[in-house]
Amino acid sequence: MGCGAAGASGDGEPTVVASFYPLAFVAQRVGGSDARVHNLTPPGVESHDLELTTRQVGDVAAADLIVYEKGFQPSVDEAVDQNASGAQVEITDVVSLERHGDPHVWLDPTRLAAITHAVADSLAEVAPEHADAFQQRADALVTELTALDEDFRAGLADCERTTVVTSHDAFGYLADRYGLQMVGIVGLEPDAEPSLARLKEVQRVIEESGVTTVFYERLVSPDVAQTLAVDLGVTTAVLDPIEGLTDDTEGEDYLSLMRANLTALEEANGCT
Repeated sequence: MGCGAAGASGDGEPTVVASFYPLAFVAQRVGGSDARVHNLTPPGVESHDLELTTRQVGDVAAADLIVYEKGFQPSVDEAVDQNASGAQVEITDVVSLERHGDPHVWLDPTRLAAITHAVADSLAEVAPEHADAFQQRADALVTELTALDEDFRAGLADCERTTVVTSHDAFGYLADRYGLQMVGIVGLEPDAEPSLARLKEVQRVIEESGVTTVFYERLVSPDVAQTLAVDLGVTTAVLDPIEGLTDDTEGEDYLSLMRANLTALEEANGCT
């Protein structure tokens, strides 16, 4: 399971380019030792803001398979449109974007399971000699994602509150799946500055809903969330949209980060 530069491997292993971490995680788990996977978004980089280097554009051009989400990273879209010659899994062809403008479909494990099957099918077409192995690994990952989904449903089934305040509006698919009401301090752009009117509205929600925790993210400045929490006498905690890894999470993966999110939500919302 490699994460080096993309390109013909010379040993029959297909090269896969994934545009950001959750898709690279799936490709690595499905490809295993029979594929070489390159993540275009390095650890610590906010995936929304990715700008490809010349070498990365070359990686896209050389890849046997590209896994990406159209509309999420414009520089990736441009590179795929102008340079890609390999097979493609564009994930909005696999799972629909039911929340307008919200790309964070991977925060619903059942949607990531569907993407897993699509990656396995495409890898099998690219390297049919490994098709059985790709399918077995995909089935194993889907089993883990199903267990994760069941844990979320059980863990969030009986809570004192269901309102969750986050630094930006990245958790709609998770909220829809598990019956939560997510309130973002800003919208879908994580680096945007909230208006005074928006801050007052979020403050009203916190006070009226008995919210105990304002969540922030590792890859975005926590200043606004922390200031709001201090002003209102509530705590802060991390809720990870899992767009990428950081120095703090380089030893984690999608599954462990999602379980950490579940624990954080259970604690904040008084779930039993």
